[in-house]
Amino acid sequence: MIEWGISANSHDAALAVFTKDGLEFASHSERFSGVKNDAHLNSQLIDYAKRWGEPDRVYWYERPLVKTWRQFRAGQGINLRENNIKRYLKNYGIVCPITYIDHHLSHAAAGYYTSDFNDATVICIDSIGEFDTLTMWHGKGDTLEKKYSQTYPHSVGLWYSAMTQRIGLKPQEDEYILMGMAAYGDPDRLYAGIKEDFINVNGDPVTFKDNLHRGCMWWRPDLTTEQDYFDIAAATQKLYEELFCGILHWAKSQGWSSNLVLMGGCALNCSANQLAYKFFDNVWIMPNPGDAGSAIGCVLAHKQQHMSMDHVYTGYNIEGEYPVEKLIQELKSTGIVGVANGRAEFGPRALGNRSLLADPRGSDIKDRVNEIKRRQKFRPFAPVVLAEHYHDNFKGYANPYMQFTSSCSYPDLYPAICHADGTSRVQTVGPDDSGIRKLLERWYEETGCPILLNTSLNIKGKPIVNDLTDAKDFANMYNVKVFS
Repeated sequence: MIEWGISANSHDAALAVFTKDGLEFASHSERFSGVKNDAHLNSQLIDYAKRWGEPDRVYWYERPLVKTWRQFRAGQGINLRENNIKRYLKNYGIVCPITYIDHHLSHAAAGYYTSDFNDATVICIDSIGEFDTLTMWHGKGDTLEKKYSQTYPHSVGLWYSAMTQRIGLKPQEDEYILMGMAAYGDPDRLYAGIKEDFINVNGDPVTFKDNLHRGCMWWRPDLTTEQDYFDIAAATQKLYEELFCGILHWAKSQGWSSNLVLMGGCALNCSANQLAYKFFDNVWIMPNPGDAGSAIGCVLAHKQQHMSMDHVYTGYNIEGEYPVEKLIQELKSTGIVGVANGRAEFGPRALGNRSLLADPRGSDIKDRVNEIKRRQKFRPFAPVVLAEHYHDNFKGYANPYMQFTSSCSYPDLYPAICHADGTSRVQTVGPDDSGIRKLLERWYEETGCPILLNTSLNIKGKPIVNDLTDAKDFANMYNVKVFS
């Protein structure tokens, strides 16, 4: 039986394919369409998924009728045509039976059933599902039981997105830029005012004074300078971490489990995520915790079975041996090189198969890579490190998916991968037969450095490179060699 999980028709669409052997394929729609954060499916993605056969059943990541009712309650009108998923899928030639799964259950299942835990507290924080914006679950064995839910319009995710929009960024897309800007601001200057203006202090665990679904562009119109925006970002991040700790403390006090699974779009806040270890012994964040990951989650919610997720290389395949020696020579020659090889990563991070790599030691590397990427100079770059050398160079929680920030022990030695606040969003690579592991081992042999700068291989405003044509386009546009 061929089962497809689909998250689409909202933002950042994705499709996952399961056969009797388990997960065979999962990819963001944007990688095939070339439209960043593409909300919809496309024929290229569907044709690739059909390599495993026509679907016998589709699992959809939310309940469209409940969503329609919430949209009506929110004053958005009745969108029955937009939320007619059977018709939506038929437009793409998908006519098999459909099973609908609750939005936050899809999140919770994606996290819990890909974890190693048989007992866990599961927390999902996002902008909005059907009505839920924050849910807590107890996973035990193969069952998930919802223990708490907070509903629209109270939403930590909507508040963070509203503040993202307030500083001139795109909500539901650029929240990670706000997080990076925070390191350049004064977190105390505007903190008290933001907390007073938005937060109900006695909320349980947190409620808001306004419905922020429509943003907060009305707030403090006098704050217009770049430094104002940095200070808003810093205060927003500080307050988010305070709210996050409050949620964690409340969940821990319920006594469900000392293991934590963290899911939803807010689980991409790597600056805050390590705070979870103050309250829980073990933490798992599925490598794609936002809505796209729910393409896997909605299927697992139905199956109620754990599955191994020891890597994220489930996308489009560029066949061939990982070009280790070519990459080494280019790194030694120019300091910067691209790689597009093997199966693409499923998730927002490039983890070695669709990466722009660089020597982290050069004083000019960060500026050079920023010039290639055409992005703001304040934004940080991440390091990828041999796992056995992590503790020699960083302090914090080692993680293979860039989900936590760590303090860099030698910022002067590795200026290209150290942010303004002295932290790095580290990817560790343990002993395995992956291409990125082999590259790091050879790089260490050649240079004595166990670290490379690793950022996504994408043209500004475009998704991460998917196929060979994309890789050639990147190389031609930015005059950077890309090996496959």
